[in-house]
Amino acid sequence: MHYNRVHIESIGYELAPVVVSTAELESRLAPVYDAMGMKPGQLELLTGISERRWWEPNFPLSEGAAAAGRKALADADLDPGEIDVLIYAGVCRENFEPATACAVAHRLGVNPNAAVYDVTNACLGVLNGVVDVANRIELGQARAGLVVSAETAREINEHTIDRMLRTQSRELFAESVATLTGGAGAVAVLVVSKELTRARRRRLVGGVVQNATQHHHLCKWGLQSVLPTVDRVLGHGAKAIVQKGIDLGHGATSLLKQGLDLGLRHVKIPFMETHAGEVLKHGVELGNRTWQAFQSKFGWRPEFVDKVICHQVGSQHRDTVLRSLGIPPEKDFSTFPFLGNIGTVSLPLTAALAEERDFLRAGDRVGWLGIGSGLNCLMLGIEW
Repeated sequence: MHYNRVHIESIGYELAPVVVSTAELESRLAPVYDAMGMKPGQLELLTGISERRWWEPNFPLSEGAAAAGRKALADADLDPGEIDVLIYAGVCRENFEPATACAVAHRLGVNPNAAVYDVTNACLGVLNGVVDVANRIELGQARAGLVVSAETAREINEHTIDRMLRTQSRELFAESVATLTGGAGAVAVLVVSKELTRARRRRLVGGVVQNATQHHHLCKWGLQSVLPTVDRVLGHGAKAIVQKGIDLGHGATSLLKQGLDLGLRHVKIPFMETHAGEVLKHGVELGNRTWQAFQSKFGWRPEFVDKVICHQVGSQHRDTVLRSLGIPPEKDFSTFPFLGNIGTVSLPLTAALAEERDFLRAGDRVGWLGIGSGLNCLMLGIEW
């Protein structure tokens, strides 16, 4: 992907208001730690994350995304009516349908002729959205596009903590470390043509994509049937009892039978599981392959790259990736220690903070190094 007419005009973001420390999460998991003979502090030691943020309960994701969008538009002094395409690119969304982008577009009052849709691709969603808008601009189909996202981690973390307290399993703890790094926030990336840009900065040079989809099973987040949980809690054969609605035996009430038969068979509960070691191993391999392709296409050898912004996972991931790619750590800017992993929001929000703190400066060659479950990798080059 090579671009000649595309600029990232502005990045707006919204920080979630509820600060949740890692120490607070560990205090809630004290019975689990006691059962496993572990001392507090393990979670921060493993991840390098001291705190993250959550939305208030039942906060509308479209409201967070729209708030970030307003900031991006205001910073660029661009009217919502000039937006030709609006993409919502979060993992988390308000409904299966309609597209969460529709609610965001309504809140912002974008052009009624604009294309409005959702894009989802794990933690790469916003970067994929930027590429979609860039392609439209190069083809002459759009002059301005807004890519927005809002992620929430409260609900999956609460559910995971409940599971861990019930099972007190070392295996579940290992699977849940990545889940407990999750944070919440919102971001909006305004992408415009060179004719529309006022800042005349952040020119999108291009990008490279690679995949390793044989590893799609290593990190999953979704809904699963409650029946396996019923089996674990009530014992072997409980699943058949629920499915067939057979007589539960002496003392079972008809209400219980009906509840099991008519209710639980349709119940879905959230789950997240991550094989962190394998994700890191294969993710680094994929990152290396993508980095080599990126350097070959654009001639951006490590010494010619001034700064990089990576997806915000944790300290081990950052250190391993940078070392593997041959990028000195002083060229990287990270937010995971105090924001955690905000999925699709993490990389562009980190870039916005890096610019605010004068880490990213005009003229810098900046690499956005994104990777997501699947596994997929997308690296973009920007002349800041």
